[in-house]
Amino acid sequence: MNIDNLTITKAHKGLKNKDFSCQELIKEFFKKIKKKEPDINSFINLFKDKALKQAEKKDQKSYKYKSFLDGIPFIIKDNILVKGNLCTAGSKMLKDYKASYNASVVEKLKKAGAIILGKGNMDEFACGSSGETSFFGPTKNPLNEKKVPGGSSSGPAAALASHFVLGGLGSDTGGSIREPASFCGVYGLKPSYNRVSRFGLIAMASSLDQIGPMALSIDDLGIILSYIQDKDKKDLTSLKSDPIDLPIEPLKFKQITLGVCKNFPIKNKKQKKIFENTISKLKNKGIKFVELSLDYIKYALEAYYILMPAEISSNLARYDGIKYGFRKESKDLLDIYKKTRSQGFGGEVKTRIMLGSFILSHGYYDKYYTQAQKIRSLIKKEFQKAFSKGIDGLILPTTPGPAFSLKEKTKKPLDMYLSDIYTVPANLAGLPALTMPNGQINDLPLGLQVIGDYFEDEKILKIAKTIKKII
Repeated sequence: MNIDNLTITKAHKGLKNKDFSCQELIKEFFKKIKKKEPDINSFINLFKDKALKQAEKKDQKSYKYKSFLDGIPFIIKDNILVKGNLCTAGSKMLKDYKASYNASVVEKLKKAGAIILGKGNMDEFACGSSGETSFFGPTKNPLNEKKVPGGSSSGPAAALASHFVLGGLGSDTGGSIREPASFCGVYGLKPSYNRVSRFGLIAMASSLDQIGPMALSIDDLGIILSYIQDKDKKDLTSLKSDPIDLPIEPLKFKQITLGVCKNFPIKNKKQKKIFENTISKLKNKGIKFVELSLDYIKYALEAYYILMPAEISSNLARYDGIKYGFRKESKDLLDIYKKTRSQGFGGEVKTRIMLGSFILSHGYYDKYYTQAQKIRSLIKKEFQKAFSKGIDGLILPTTPGPAFSLKEKTKKPLDMYLSDIYTVPANLAGLPALTMPNGQINDLPLGLQVIGDYFEDEKILKIAKTIKKII
């Protein structure tokens, strides 16, 4: 068994045909994790004993594999609750916190028979674009350990690229699934807002957060999404979803019309050439292109970095050392608050809390927060107008370039925030967006992003499958 060549689809077939046992499969993954994980730091904790016990039950003669995910090894980002296990959100504040219930997506994975190998490392409370702000140390890019893996879902992306698992769940607030997937050369999908329940996700910015799948192929993204989507009575914002037809079938080339946004210039010359070559290849196969001018998109990053910290300052107010989590004892209540929050949170989290508190303060709320919400509404309308013209999706890069070096941007916050420039518009508009590998610069992968209309997640999977046939 060569686990480096496995996908969910292939592993499911192997388990069903008894080409290998579930225990053999899981042991192979743990063997690889033991050998390479110390250099990568993609897991915060592992569930080895529990995983092997689950695998043992599936190897009984009477057992029949009931779904595509049955027996498949997974990693779960450590801001998604798994009952009875630590859930730290990559922070000292929650370093000893054990989840008392499962997130809805975890319940669905367990019901499908998936085996969770452990919790993935992440930027603290999902605040970061590089995987470097975790209390448990930075995650390294397995393709080049001197480079960042992207954030905030750094652990799942790095674990997939290292072939430690076959599937993962991350969360995406402004690109936190797509950026690490792009940097690590794997596949990631931010579903439409409301398509996947957020019950059991530790909130960062609730109007932007979305749980989504990460995988080694487009088909695998579709498989995972089909199991985790749908309305959830525990999350009243979640909506009913139509079943996804599996496997994902590509569309006919002449059926596809894609938009290209001219408001997003590509500054990296090598990246621009690769992107233009991709468009040329797609055109040669009969895919139509429409050049779009989305005037308000250029304000997306600024609007995002006003709205997101404002929501963070509210959501993270609950971590005060009183009910749960890290607590720094002191003589009076106010001092407990001060010392707990100053010592429990890392630098980037504190920066965003302070920025958000300022934005929401008297005299600045209307000046900043209200204006950013207006920009958000205009961006949504621009996307709606673009899709009303008959385009099936927009394509653009996922990031402004390949993975950068560790510590390169930690002292340049504005440069770090610019990493999100191509990803935040989809979050502001609540649209589905997918990233797939497309070329390399200096042996480091680049991502190609496909953004679809609201709740047309399956369509962008089909578009991506079609593009994959060509590039």
